[in-house]
Amino acid sequence: MVTIVLSGAVVLVVLGFGDPIWWLAAAALLGLYVRLGRDRSAGSSSTTGTPAGGGTPTSYRAYRERRDRQARWERRYRRERPFEARRQERQKIK
Repeated sequence: MVTIVLSGAVVLVVLGFGDPIWWLAAAALLGLYVRLGRDRSAGSSSTTGTPAGGGTPTSYRAYRERRDRQARWERRYRRERPFEARRQERQKIK
């Protein structure tokens, strides 16, 4: 997606040597991309119940769900990869 937007902006800048309106179009394209990119990244993490910065959850229920999900993943990892889990435990002790 980044390459498409950047190549489009370059094409608009090149066209802008004949007509400066294309430079404005390139600036608008880059501005929209930056604005929508920030909105999309902030919106995707808000569905998990944690803020975009990855800080504390917004409620105790969200915290509990996240903690339980992490515990399930850790149990599954230890069950599916016993040798790797033992190696990591040995490294933690050292």
